[in-house]
Amino acid sequence: MMIPRVKICCIGSVEEAITAIRYGASAVGLVGHMPSGPGVIPDELIYQIARVVPPPIGTFLLTSETSAEKIIDHHRKTLTNTLQMVDAVSRDTYARLREAIPAIKLVQVVHVIDDRSVEEAIQVSELADAILLDSGNPNLKVKVLGGTGRIHNWKLSRTIRNKIRIPVFLAGGLTPENVKRALDEVEPFGLDLCNGVRTNGRLDEKKLELFMKSALSG
Repeated sequence: MMIPRVKICCIGSVEEAITAIRYGASAVGLVGHMPSGPGVIPDELIYQIARVVPPPIGTFLLTSETSAEKIIDHHRKTLTNTLQMVDAVSRDTYARLREAIPAIKLVQVVHVIDDRSVEEAIQVSELADAILLDSGNPNLKVKVLGGTGRIHNWKLSRTIRNKIRIPVFLAGGLTPENVKRALDEVEPFGLDLCNGVRTNGRLDEKKLELFMKSALSG
């Protein structure tokens, strides 16, 4: 089985980014304004963190914007190398992003709720560079677009993984205790987590070390 890439999300400072990278993270997630959920930091801080992260580490801007203009504006304030769109966007939005910021990778979040999520992922896979499968619910009155700490139906995630050709990241409720099972059941390209390596909202080095050992031991 391929050793997965690991993205540590909800990074809140330059120090947390450096710590995540030191333990083997391939990417860090930087959370912009959200309707709900943890880890939100100002765009100015996202910019500062993105500037100090060395290549080839991914810097993912999590944006809840859905129009091309607002997504592009959000990116220009932060200058990350990857956009993670946590809500659905139109096909036209992808085309406009590709035209305006062609060097930036586009990662689309699909919230795995039911069988319709499989079809959504298949359609999005024609447009994005990677898909991230999470456990939110954008259909609620106050949208939940990530950071739930909950596992979703991994059987649906495995179906998506089998049906699309672009890389799949698995998120949602991952911990040092369940990561091996997640890798066995889904076999994702990458893993994404926030709460599973935090204590009282702060990155916990002991949890991070345990998770990385479990995830990267092959």
